[in-house]
Amino acid sequence: MRIFVLLFNAGTDNEGVHTIQEDDRNKILMFESKDDATRFALQLEAQDFPTASVEEIDAEEIKEFCQSAGYEWELIIENEALVIPPERNVEETNWQEDRGKKENDLDSATSHKAEEEISGTELDNIRRQLEGLL
Repeated sequence: MRIFVLLFNAGTDNEGVHTIQEDDRNKILMFESKDDATRFALQLEAQDFPTASVEEIDAEEIKEFCQSAGYEWELIIENEALVIPPERNVEETNWQEDRGKKENDLDSATSHKAEEEISGTELDNIRRQLEGLL
């Protein structure tokens, strides 16, 4: 069975799948309908999430991934109910954490020193510029 999921940075080394965090567990939403998945992605974007792409994937692939990663999954039946993203979002996604770990592994001393040298104002300016790229 083919379903639709939301991916961030699709096709890159930094690809990530959208999950919903419930307590200490993550759950991937599998949409039967591309329209429902697109609607959910637009709602996320309205909550200042990065733009997600709607990708068609075999449901068994997602189930296997969930099993190996310790994630839950939920099938969203077409037109059954309107699915709304939670109001609270995590501050830093797992794929952002992974990217940060790679950067720190390369040169943690230099990056730590750079963090100390950047003022709050400079950091805010950089953050706004990066957000503008999304």
